Amino acid sequence: MELEEEVLEPVSPTGHYFTSSVLSVSNLAVLETEIPFDESQIMSLVQNVFLPISPRFSSIMVENNGKKRWKKVEVRVEDHVNIPIFPPSLSPEAYDKYLDDYISKLAVERLSPEKPLWEFHIIKYPTSNAAGNVIIKLHHALGDGFSLMSALLSCLQRADDPRLPLTFPSRQRSQPKTESFVTKVCSSVFNTLSDFWWGISNSTMDEDDLTPIRSGKGIEFQPIAVSTMTFSLDQIKLIKSNLGVTINDVLTGMIFLGTRLYMQQIDKSSRKARGTAVVLLNTRMMGDYTSIQEMIKPNSKMPWGNHFTFLHVPIPNLFLPEDDHHHEYSNIALEFVSKAQKIISTKRNSLAIYLTSRFLEILNRFGGHEAAAKYIRSTLKNSSMVISNMIGPVEQMALGNHPIKGFYFLVLGSPEGLDVTIVSYMGKVRVAFKMEKGLIDPQKFKSCMENAFEMILKASDAKTN
Repeated sequence: MELEEEVLEPVSPTGHYFTSSVLSVSNLAVLETEIPFDESQIMSLVQNVFLPISPRFSSIMVENNGKKRWKKVEVRVEDHVNIPIFPPSLSPEAYDKYLDDYISKLAVERLSPEKPLWEFHIIKYPTSNAAGNVIIKLHHALGDGFSLMSALLSCLQRADDPRLPLTFPSRQRSQPKTESFVTKVCSSVFNTLSDFWWGISNSTMDEDDLTPIRSGKGIEFQPIAVSTMTFSLDQIKLIKSNLGVTINDVLTGMIFLGTRLYMQQIDKSSRKARGTAVVLLNTRMMGDYTSIQEMIKPNSKMPWGNHFTFLHVPIPNLFLPEDDHHHEYSNIALEFVSKAQKIISTKRNSLAIYLTSRFLEILNRFGGHEAAAKYIRSTLKNSSMVISNMIGPVEQMALGNHPIKGFYFLVLGSPEGLDVTIVSYMGKVRVAFKMEKGLIDPQKFKSCMENAFEMILKASDAKTN
């Protein structure tokens, strides 16, 4: 009877998918501190602040008759906290390389199922971006990005005044064009059917072409390269206002244009190659992050767990002029943002994203968790990139009196060769790229992204003058 009482709720279907024989996916949050992190604080922070956030942080999965459940266990905090030792007295640039190699090592290692599925890593050496880094690795079975961001924010306080709550940018969408009811219904039905079928064919039969960003090999638990970039939110808002689009449209257009610029630089023939991005979407009723206590209530509007689906978005082809015609470059930059806006708006307004969720439920019901997991894996592996984004707070955060200068997140253990993750924080947007090591050149790729952003910024300025 005591064992029965220790067993918590069943593991969700998505939790099963992400701990299957073909998928084991984790999220990695990297917090960059303004001052060196006092490692003596970490044990008490984890014990007294992190563990109480969710019972899943003190649970392991146990399986009985093919069904997994969460079982409460005693947590030995010291088994989950790692403080690596690097050579002393090196330059920040040298420690950049050590940090990158350490993150790549974390990508290769699976979280042990014998203990709760999370780890803390304290990097106490100064890098180019920070005096220290706190890395938190959380298995995706614990929850999706929204849940884990809520958990992370529960550990953090406002740096200026811990008594005040963190606030977030508004999530207003641009107003859709007015259409007649009949046109809207017909358009929605057509888009739903075509998007749903195209998504299934992409996930099962049709693979993207092999290009400078896609080797076609699943890179789960293979070494990765990581690169990050920071953009001014004010500049992005300026582009948004000039072009009458959303912030996501601007960022997606930049990512697509930068990717195509890189592909053309490495191999000119690849500028017309078939490429698809899988865009991850939160399916909750959108609002600000909420407390964990609120999320775990029955019938919560913002429930804890995995509540997401994905869109297949074709990456527009690039046709750069042979001669240096600035007006043509300007048109190309605007075209990429416009295409991103049209494609994503159309797909968001179709019901395909909900049919995709239902399709996974049907696969799960009739084929089991492994069949659904294989479908998700093939969806990711057959694409050229995966894009996901989250909204961070406006104010500066602190972890145990350590102000957080910046942060980013990565998705580990998935098969695609290029992941793009986006998070806003303190008036800036941080974009992180997880790349297949040895295939994509991080410096060249980053340079192409910078060029794409400059092209779009200049083109949007020119449009208003």
